[in-house]
Amino acid sequence: MLFDSKLPDVGTTIFTVMSRRALEEGALNIGQGFPDYPIDPRLSQALVDVVAEGRNQYAPMEGVTELREQIARKLFLSYGLEFDPQSEITVTCGGTEALYDAIQAVVRVGDDVIIFDPAYDAYEPAVRLAGGRCIRIPLTPPAFRHDWDRVRGALTERTRLIIINSPQNPSCSIADASDLESLAALVRDRPISILADEVYEHVLYDGRRHASVLAHPELRQRSFAVFSFGKTLHATGWRVGYCIAPAALTRELRKVHQFNTFSIASPLQHAIARYLAQNPDAWKGLAGFFQAKRDLLAGRLRGSGIEPVPAAGTYFQLVDYGALSQAGDVDFADRLIREAKVATIPLSPFYAAPPAMTLLRLCIAKKDETLQAAADQLCEFAKSL
Repeated sequence: MLFDSKLPDVGTTIFTVMSRRALEEGALNIGQGFPDYPIDPRLSQALVDVVAEGRNQYAPMEGVTELREQIARKLFLSYGLEFDPQSEITVTCGGTEALYDAIQAVVRVGDDVIIFDPAYDAYEPAVRLAGGRCIRIPLTPPAFRHDWDRVRGALTERTRLIIINSPQNPSCSIADASDLESLAALVRDRPISILADEVYEHVLYDGRRHASVLAHPELRQRSFAVFSFGKTLHATGWRVGYCIAPAALTRELRKVHQFNTFSIASPLQHAIARYLAQNPDAWKGLAGFFQAKRDLLAGRLRGSGIEPVPAAGTYFQLVDYGALSQAGDVDFADRLIREAKVATIPLSPFYAAPPAMTLLRLCIAKKDETLQAAADQLCEFAKSL
């Protein structure tokens, strides 16, 4: 059969590759971003209860009403802003589906989309499937700050969308209020939408507060903001996310959503809605919870030669192995799997043109004993060099 791939250069995601290698080598996997500890038993019980009650048939396309109402309540508690559950909130299959739907809703053939490297690897394939082209602007390590002058120089009449991710995966950096002001000034009076990937909204460290596009009066009117209960409730396998956008943008997003997944698993939505109704502050301790894990891992690695890089947010931690080796990050990560029996994620696959760097991403959403064991194994490996 003759067949031309629409994405001929897209292979298996680095997350799958490294997790597969971890299984092959019997390595501790602190690479891929999923917890190895149980979810809140109250959330588990809520799921058992709603299944027993028979809430097992199709949910409404836009999401279960009770859940959208709880999302609106959560947004008000988080940002002091009101959103209409009927016209501005859509439940999706994780944050990734929301990202895909928003891109398909906005991007046409020949359009340009600005993304920032290191970029989450789901962005560019979705843009290309829509017929668009990614303009990739690097965030330079170690600070990974946005260069808004460079963004200004990249804007053309073809620019239709800018994707911003904060807290940023995989760099662990954040965009602050001044960044949002700079972004708003650039798109003012231009037909450019914003797609804000804010799935780590509650995981900021050292007293930082999340700057959401939803809280910026100008950006809110042109933005899709994407969130994830998988991250907020430690339940990545449930694949329940949501997108907040003005009514006009939400209508366009739902046109894609209804022919993509149509609706998300009904029992999961009802369980989350019930859990949030009974535990309205369940998400408020996330920053402290993960900061303790960040500090545990960083403290055990510091001085080993695999040095922690300051992390402002997300449930990841970057480390710099440059004191030990100048090998490429993919090769060094594979060596760690083979010799240290620890799986990490290299950063270069998240760049179109990666700079010279010796950085790896570690996931801290693990039990303390997992982090301690991984740190000990990494330190022993570093000593051997």
